[in-house]
Amino acid sequence: MKRDITQFVSLKVKRFTKAGIIGLILLIALSSIALWAQKSPKDKFIYPPLNPIQVPPIEQVKLSNGLRVFLVEDHEFPTIEMRALVRTGSVFEPENKLGLAAITGEVLRTGGTKNLSGDEIDQILEQIAASIETSIGQTSGYIYVSLMKDDLEKVLSLLADILMNPAFREDKIQLAKIKQKSYIARRNDDVGQITQREFAKLIYGAKSPYARHPEYATIDSITREDILNFYQKYFSPDNMLLAVVGDFQVPRMKAKLEKTLGQWPAKKVKVPSFPPVKYNYVYRVNLIEKPDVNQSNIMLGHIGGLMNNPDYPALIIMNSILSLERMFKKIRTDEGLAYSVWGRYGAGYAVPGIFSCGAQTKSESTVYAIKLMLQELKRITQEEVTDEELRRAKDQYLNGFVFNFDSKTKILSRILTYAYFGYPLDFMERLKKQVERVTKKDVLRVARKYLRPEQVQILVVGNPQNFDQSLEVLGPVTKIDITIPPPPKKAGQGK
Repeated sequence: MKRDITQFVSLKVKRFTKAGIIGLILLIALSSIALWAQKSPKDKFIYPPLNPIQVPPIEQVKLSNGLRVFLVEDHEFPTIEMRALVRTGSVFEPENKLGLAAITGEVLRTGGTKNLSGDEIDQILEQIAASIETSIGQTSGYIYVSLMKDDLEKVLSLLADILMNPAFREDKIQLAKIKQKSYIARRNDDVGQITQREFAKLIYGAKSPYARHPEYATIDSITREDILNFYQKYFSPDNMLLAVVGDFQVPRMKAKLEKTLGQWPAKKVKVPSFPPVKYNYVYRVNLIEKPDVNQSNIMLGHIGGLMNNPDYPALIIMNSILSLERMFKKIRTDEGLAYSVWGRYGAGYAVPGIFSCGAQTKSESTVYAIKLMLQELKRITQEEVTDEELRRAKDQYLNGFVFNFDSKTKILSRILTYAYFGYPLDFMERLKKQVERVTKKDVLRVARKYLRPEQVQILVVGNPQNFDQSLEVLGPVTKIDITIPPPPKKAGQGK
């Protein structure tokens, strides 16, 4: 029986070999022709141009006291949001009272008013699911308000009271000081924050208004009188822009704003220009020793630029290619050296940003990673990028462009920022058209014009005992001390 089965199988194989071999060859040949003729997946999909961005109608009005307001109706939900920018900032603080702006911005809200304490305002807002928040950053003060439309009159009344009659209660000032001191105590806990903070000092200068930070002594020196003076100097309706978006009718909203915020007397505030930035290009290697870490945080770069620079669109594409197509691919994908790799050509509205490249890598590959970063930085200034690199960089920017317009609140907030810094209100739409026209020659031109690989500041935060090579192979090393100055001793505590 076993022999019969074997003969049967052998016969079938022979028959297949004789009768089917020609068919099999033809099948393979036809399949090969089909595969050869098949188009690439890229050819299968034809992507149409992006739909035009629809910017909602924006009504601009000015109240009788000079407060400039941008209004956008949005009836999708029964809610209203307000955002305001005040022309102030920590850049205007006295050097011996750093932290004054942040404390003023916080206690403006938490300190309550002459009529209500901050805690009482909290209770009122919680009962109606509304919010009023205030703060002051580096180059502007912020006010954010959210509410249900039926509570408009109540919330507007509270907002006007906060802005016109702040109490700056002493207990809330002390709480804000404690919070600032806790930030100081923890500021060296995170290696990434150390790197960002100290690199800004290398670019702008340690005492620059754009890089300095509070210390225990400067917080202790701030008094309630300082806070009142800072508020009175900068908070005025003619020194503020307000944007409102939500479920309302423009004429009715304008009338309600005039009835409340319109009663705030203008002071004709004269705010000085933002302090200028003076930068000297120099090559320097800097080290912050952190013996307790097993990886290095690396940043290298120099001063950046402004968004209103005609070359900014080309710089956006250049930066995308440098950081994603070049550095990320070389250092992380090809070499597997870094946990993260990034690059950013920073551009500010009124103050130059910072151009920087960064990486997080294990201590044992620190110097090699820096050399690769410098290599890619030089390469982009020496040769044109490829057609594919240009296409991908543009696609990345343009495909993400729509997310700048995915909510009316986001649109209005950006327009508020443009108005604050004196940019055209359609700046984003203009930028998109300019990015679409960027060429390979443009990328090479701006790389050669604005990047200086031979004059970068290099900063490493890590444990030099475990580096693959001494940092000195890159040049003389400057060590940076990040010790936090202790709080000043009070009278009677001794030396």
